[in-house]
Amino acid sequence: MSSRSRRDSSSSTSRKQHSGFKRKNSSGETNKRSSHQRRKPQTNKPRISAQDRKVVVFNKPFDTLSQFTDGEGRKTLADYIPIKDIYAAGRLDRDSEGLMVLTNDGILQARLTQPSSKSPKTYWVQVDGAPNEADLDKLRKGVELKDGMTLPAKVEVMAEPSVWERNPPVRFRANIPTTWIAITIVEGRNRQVRRMTANIGFPTLRLIRYSMGDVTLGDLQPGEWKEITL
Repeated sequence: MSSRSRRDSSSSTSRKQHSGFKRKNSSGETNKRSSHQRRKPQTNKPRISAQDRKVVVFNKPFDTLSQFTDGEGRKTLADYIPIKDIYAAGRLDRDSEGLMVLTNDGILQARLTQPSSKSPKTYWVQVDGAPNEADLDKLRKGVELKDGMTLPAKVEVMAEPSVWERNPPVRFRANIPTTWIAITIVEGRNRQVRRMTANIGFPTLRLIRYSMGDVTLGDLQPGEWKEITL
């Protein structure tokens, strides 16, 4: 090999070695990031002016889907809400009831639903049995579910709320008491509250979402909705 070839090979090797170097910051920590990590994240959420924003609060009845369409003939939001181009800020299970917020503002939608926003959601939950404070403390500290530990929750026993009768009614066992508890979480995993109460041995019989952020159910009855300003 000629001297020129050796120099070219050496130079190429040097460049390859240099490209693998990890630069350290002033604290001595490695700071190697790819170009896509350095880019600012982009959002596809539409920006809506305050005057064009639509916000609807809805009391979702039991056995209703949290969507506007369904190919199986089940009840959906379209059976109750005639407003177009609004979308649910977070789903509510078919067998759950209570507050839904719908909007055409994608930024507001994300703020109400993304765990990073820490927007609290409060549920009134009727459970099978009578959990004591030690049981509830497990929920307050976080429990291990199949998809990981839950974040700490605010949990309190509450008096039975004055709410509508569910249709169909909850099935009771004559020899087993039931308890109402208020659970506030900042997450929104699939069927999370039901899985949390089951984890501590007290299955959920009935679940009503009462609030999301600063928005509450108020006196809306099942199937009723109204527009609000946020």
